[in-house]
Amino acid sequence: MFHDSFDGAILTGTIAPFDEHQNALAVADEVALQFDELDLQQAQLRFVFVAGVMISGGVVVLFHPVSFMAKRPDTIPLVQCGIIRQITQPQDPTVNSETLKTQFRQQAQGALSLNIAFIGVTGSLFTTLYHLQSATAPALAEAARLDAGYVIRWCDAAYAFGYLEAEGDTFNLTSMGEAMRPEASDSLMPMAVQSVLSAHMAERAAGLLHSGERPGEVVLAERATVLPWFGPMLEAGFGSMFENTICPAIPAFSEVDARGGLVLDLGCGNGWYLRVLARHYAHLRGLGLDGFAENVAQADARARTEGFAGRLHFEQGDIHDFTLQEPADLIAMNRALHHVWEHDRAGIFAWLHDNLKPGGYAVIWEPAWPTERSALRDPSRRALSFQNLSEHIQGNHLLQPGEIVAAFAEQGMQTQVYRFADDNEAVIVARR
Repeated sequence: MFHDSFDGAILTGTIAPFDEHQNALAVADEVALQFDELDLQQAQLRFVFVAGVMISGGVVVLFHPVSFMAKRPDTIPLVQCGIIRQITQPQDPTVNSETLKTQFRQQAQGALSLNIAFIGVTGSLFTTLYHLQSATAPALAEAARLDAGYVIRWCDAAYAFGYLEAEGDTFNLTSMGEAMRPEASDSLMPMAVQSVLSAHMAERAAGLLHSGERPGEVVLAERATVLPWFGPMLEAGFGSMFENTICPAIPAFSEVDARGGLVLDLGCGNGWYLRVLARHYAHLRGLGLDGFAENVAQADARARTEGFAGRLHFEQGDIHDFTLQEPADLIAMNRALHHVWEHDRAGIFAWLHDNLKPGGYAVIWEPAWPTERSALRDPSRRALSFQNLSEHIQGNHLLQPGEIVAAFAEQGMQTQVYRFADDNEAVIVARR
């Protein structure tokens, strides 16, 4: 059992409040400790629950199904949770240096947990053990075609952080380990990949502070284990939102489908955006363009697997050197416009206008950079601030929706802005 200096105790998979605070609240995708005397409207975010440890700072990270118990025998039934959000307590003005050290050590535990998960994801260890159901570490290494020495040590670490259970020398996945499988429904894999990518970007930013150099997007390819997972990370992180929330809200997709139109996806990654459209709209055709050969290879393979090889095609290239064989009915840029904005904003928007059929649509999906700096303190936007630093390394910066609207206006194109995810995501639809 883990005890912190505040009013809570942590068991692996269990949040156990002290006797005097016996009420627990579990609501679908939000979990919090609710204290009788605490005004939650005034409370400041202090903790989240991650992989059996408590983390300060209100950062939303990793979760798995948990049960909530008081110190007395009463037990609230098991709750299948979505995102574990904040556990709230009022700010303590007397926090001292030792308390801060404790809090940061707990944060480091969460980072270690995601590092262990990344190894399991990229080495297919979660997936392999899922199919084996149970295995010793050497047997898992053999099945995954990996070095036994590394896998033995990984199994111990994954057990320590709650991804594996063990009976003697035989391991099996916990519910959290199963959720780390890339193919799992609502997979947690993006969090593991993002944690290592963020560490890489932090190291690069630290080294570039003095020179001011901005190496560009080549930094994404500097880590051989990360690049192949960039597309799957975005697909797992945003595919469900696009399929279930954004697609139904944007009439342009069904209009283009009705006339069997061509959709061009600029910066297509592994092709997930076009595959979602192909699943829902049976008549439209898709062409994806991406600068990374790895992404194009993944996109081709996945389109074939899903039976879309006749409707979806992918090419490696750059928009500045690319010529469409026919004007597009819809040009999509999914979280890609900010990658070209600083280099040739006017040229890109002229290209979009000129390569659309009359009446065609440009559909731009971007993280919505807030107009006020104070909005970055919102826990849902903190990661956005780090992403903007990472984008600077690549020669980019995140955009406010109003900037995109103004750029389309210069081309004489009218726009409509759709906002999603508590205004953190914006889709700008412009018509020629």
